[in-house]
Amino acid sequence: MALSFPESSEGQHFDVPDFRVAGKIFATLGLQREGFGVLLLTPEQQAGMVADAPEIFSPVPGGWGRKGSTRILLAKVTPDVLESALRTAWLGKAPRRLVTQPSKLRHEGKSERKHNS
Repeated sequence: MALSFPESSEGQHFDVPDFRVAGKIFATLGLQREGFGVLLLTPEQQAGMVADAPEIFSPVPGGWGRKGSTRILLAKVTPDVLESALRTAWLGKAPRRLVTQPSKLRHEGKSERKHNS
């Protein structure tokens, strides 16, 4: 799913799979053995996700978590919530030229509905 966003690629950092846009990591599988993915968010975005769904989202323990690194419980997250959370992380790292092109960020049908409203 992370690779479905424009110009996303898979890489590795310290032998951990990660997902990048323009060379910047927006998500990792660093805690996969514990059942979590990790999203690189702002502290404000993290706080909102944790408040909305504490059973799915939690700060990574320690300093990284205080800076916005957020665990996402893979066994409990629904595909639509996962896609939304990944999109938020991707948007935080994507270059402006990608972010300002809404047609690249939405599925064809969603884009058409928004323009026709």
